[in-house]
Amino acid sequence: MKTVVLKFGGTSVGSIDRIKKVCKIIAAYKKKKNRVLVISSAMSGVTNELVKKSKQISNNFSRSEYDALVSTGEQVSCALIAGRLTHDGFKSRSWVSWQLPIITDGPYSGARINKIVTKELNNYVKQGGIPIITGFQGINNENRITTIGRSGSDATAIMLAKFIKADECVIYTDVDGVYTTDPRQHNKAKKIKKIFYDEMLEMASLGSKVMQPTSVQDAKLNNIDIKVKSSFVNKPGTLITGSKKAFSDQIITGISSTKNDAKITIVGVKDRPGVAASVFRPLSRNLINVDMVVQNISQNGKDTDLTFTIKSDDLKKTEKLIKQNKSISYKKLSFDKNLSKVSIIGVGMITTPGITYRMFQALASKKINILVISTSEIKISVLVSSKNVKKAIAALHKEFKLD
Repeated sequence: MKTVVLKFGGTSVGSIDRIKKVCKIIAAYKKKKNRVLVISSAMSGVTNELVKKSKQISNNFSRSEYDALVSTGEQVSCALIAGRLTHDGFKSRSWVSWQLPIITDGPYSGARINKIVTKELNNYVKQGGIPIITGFQGINNENRITTIGRSGSDATAIMLAKFIKADECVIYTDVDGVYTTDPRQHNKAKKIKKIFYDEMLEMASLGSKVMQPTSVQDAKLNNIDIKVKSSFVNKPGTLITGSKKAFSDQIITGISSTKNDAKITIVGVKDRPGVAASVFRPLSRNLINVDMVVQNISQNGKDTDLTFTIKSDDLKKTEKLIKQNKSISYKKLSFDKNLSKVSIIGVGMITTPGITYRMFQALASKKINILVISTSEIKISVLVSSKNVKKAIAALHKEFKLD
């Protein structure tokens, strides 16, 4: 008998009709003689409404009370699912995270699951019950409710699969798997049957919205295979795994893109040890995420040009911080907006020469100018004008035979 953890996202439980459909999916697993445990997100829109209420109460709402507030959405959806399963003749009950408990470390709104006590769950499952457990939350060492970041229910499901020693972990969402690129950007995108953790981690961090990077990282660290499926259509999904069995010889697995990037270039910075740290320290302290970084040293070895990317929303704040920074001197400051990062991802590029040339040539053939380049073992990213994103994705999708 297999033990299966099923996770349902907010859109999957977004209405009473959808909850009834989710219960049919759960029932199908149970009828196949599986041991079934369920993690649920809050109904879509509920968490946003709770956040809105906290802002109406106070501009400086208590962080601990914020977590206590926003965690209530999952309690509602879990009770509704358990109630419907009971109505349908199954043994089921809801479990709030503190009742297990799910123990977390770290700050409010950004905690990580450290341990899940599974004794009561195991007993209930052995008796034929279907536990419905709140995702996204746990308790800390002060017995206060904590949350583990938006989309944290994925992480709850993955960690439950680890501690319960599940045979399968299935993430149900509103898409039927991971695609080679965003289907809205390119109509020839196709579903990926299997993808390595590292590839999925890169795609998630580079703009793919199917899973959060932290959840993929948890799966990799704990060697938990994940299936991503749709709760709306009965189709095979995507397997996220570390196993090399039955993988194709595809060099590039997928193409990701971001929106609303901005490029900043500081020209003629006086070069000295620690100058880059001096530039980025105030940005870090103001929670501005720096992405691609390129540094060029002048021929005289005394000056350097420093280029980096941030989100466009942070542009004004970044400009102000650089101009106020008395620890650096420079000749010129320039900015570019309306830029996007396009990335090709695939473990196959580690052992395949010529990938960089093929990428750049494909973009050049469409007269797409590259502004910044960054690479890793399994990824090449380029910064281009946002108006060229669709054209770039189409060219690369065709070049690497993903159509």
